[in-house]
Amino acid sequence: MAKGAMIVMLAVLLATRCGGPPAPSPPAEATPTSGCSAAHPMEPGRHTLTHGGLERRFLLSVPDGDGPHPVLLDLHGLGSTATQQTAYSRLAEEGSLRGYVVATPQAAEGRMGWTLPHTGGPDDTGFLAALLDRLEQGLCVDPRRVFAAGMSYGGGMAAGLVCALEGRLTGVAAVAGITIVRPCPDPRPTTIVAFHGTDDRVVPYRGGHPLRNATGDLRKLADLVVLPPVEQTMDGWARALGCAGRTTSGLSEQVRLIGWKSCPGGATLRLYTIDGGGHTWPGPIEVSWLGATTRDLDATALILDMFDRTPSR
Repeated sequence: MAKGAMIVMLAVLLATRCGGPPAPSPPAEATPTSGCSAAHPMEPGRHTLTHGGLERRFLLSVPDGDGPHPVLLDLHGLGSTATQQTAYSRLAEEGSLRGYVVATPQAAEGRMGWTLPHTGGPDDTGFLAALLDRLEQGLCVDPRRVFAAGMSYGGGMAAGLVCALEGRLTGVAAVAGITIVRPCPDPRPTTIVAFHGTDDRVVPYRGGHPLRNATGDLRKLADLVVLPPVEQTMDGWARALGCAGRTTSGLSEQVRLIGWKSCPGGATLRLYTIDGGGHTWPGPIEVSWLGATTRDLDATALILDMFDRTPSR
């Protein structure tokens, strides 16, 4: 991660909040989106969308079949790109094979990452809402099954959208980033799955100052930020969502699963802890300079499994 990217992350973290008014009740039945009858459905590939006076970019993967299809937003980390996120998470490829429309958006031009909800700067929450609207108009999608996932800062953004999009998301997944945004009050029932390594030096598992390897002025900036522990954050989401019956089980020598037996509205809340894992996406692709990557589980497959099982609104 570049020094400039780290400074941007610190500046935004200092102002991070997650909130918003409770969302209205969901409709009893899904209404087919206008895209189901579009004369010229959107094609896979690179697209642009103008929002807030800015031309925004996103990659699109479209599954076979008529739909309606579930939708998945895949959000890149700070200093990364949509193209890199597509390759790293593999959600575009694997998701489309399972019938998902997968959109991988890019942060605003000249920005290292997303503007978290309620922090000022480019309106990324509005952009992502407009992107979902565009998908509903141009493809046959199911508005009751809309998901977001992300790596690091993108994972924090995905969690922030639980309330910022006013209950529009059915589920979110955060890899190495769940603590970047605090649990919001009164969220609509939402499935949340998180993955985090205990040796993460960028977003520390046990909380405290981020960017543990930073030096000089960057270290001074990092010392101004205190992130909560990962398990404390998940307990906060459990209280906000009304989940009960916390359980812990060992899946392997390296992986521990914390879950809750019941959550209202058919939601699921799970945390996969990787002992010795770094700031990485569990699975087959390694990024050695970010720490150890476990192959005891595949976060991509588990995220899609979880979303597959999440009931429609």
